[in-house]
Amino acid sequence: MASHSESRVALVTGAAGFTGRYVTRAFQRAGYRVVGWGNRAVEAAHVDSLVELTDPFQVERALKDVQPDVVVHLAGIAFVAHQDIGSIYQVNVLGTRNLLAGLQQSGKRPSRVLLASSANVYGNVGGIIDEQRMPLPANDYAVSKIAMEYMSRQFQETLPITVVRPFNYTGVGQSEAFLIPKIVSHFRRRESMIELGNINVGRDFNDVRNVAESYLRLATEGRDGHAYNLCTGVEHKLADVIAMMSRIAGYEIEVRVNPAFVRENEVHTLVGDPAKLRNAIGELPSIPLASTLQWMYGTPVDAIAIESKGNANV
Repeated sequence: MASHSESRVALVTGAAGFTGRYVTRAFQRAGYRVVGWGNRAVEAAHVDSLVELTDPFQVERALKDVQPDVVVHLAGIAFVAHQDIGSIYQVNVLGTRNLLAGLQQSGKRPSRVLLASSANVYGNVGGIIDEQRMPLPANDYAVSKIAMEYMSRQFQETLPITVVRPFNYTGVGQSEAFLIPKIVSHFRRRESMIELGNINVGRDFNDVRNVAESYLRLATEGRDGHAYNLCTGVEHKLADVIAMMSRIAGYEIEVRVNPAFVRENEVHTLVGDPAKLRNAIGELPSIPLASTLQWMYGTPVDAIAIESKGNANV
């Protein structure tokens, strides 16, 4: 992909988060000057500005200083089992609205605004899911994301909005609150037993490095008013992940099903059709799930915290 002028500015919200750190590096490598936003004091060392998206006046003031050419909106509550239901809607819907309203009033129209939604909007459905599938969200997180998508439509006449629906993805630096890092960390510590929920759920697991590259390409190749699945089209059950990790680590772990980890309204199968994405941005490097797991397992624990600033080529 051709490099961009350093004068082009990419605003990345949620820049200190797992995805944000990889997206920041991808845009830096492409020649963008990246401005990262976070919202917590613990993120201050990894972002350019602390901005609370639920405060519309703070958002408006911060945007006047940035004047971005491209916006990648990753900030939000991304954990399906998050217990504070009110904050899910406040951050994911109202926070996004404040950002879009601020961009609309900023006086400069970005060339692309990428909004991170979620494949969870499709609900508990089987088969290979394309973007034409009717959303049937099955939990508050998913409802908040489809509400965000619908809300954004009122800004589409004035902002070039593209919606991104990532399916599951993982990589070095993801919190152990998510299943794949939890499984990998148990094997790294040579634990004899792990407690999980339903290990027969099927998921489309992508590599975060491909996800970041997809955001970068969609910044120029995506179309206004369209939604794109970020996925591989390949299903793996959690039982398959356990088997892969057993081969990588060289031993078998005992799996106990903890009923407390079995979610009500569990989405049993979630696999995407990547055809529309590939038509828009081209083919991405093939990274099999086993390779991603090996990367995560082989990374020293003290190297897992990835810095978002500094040398973009690291």
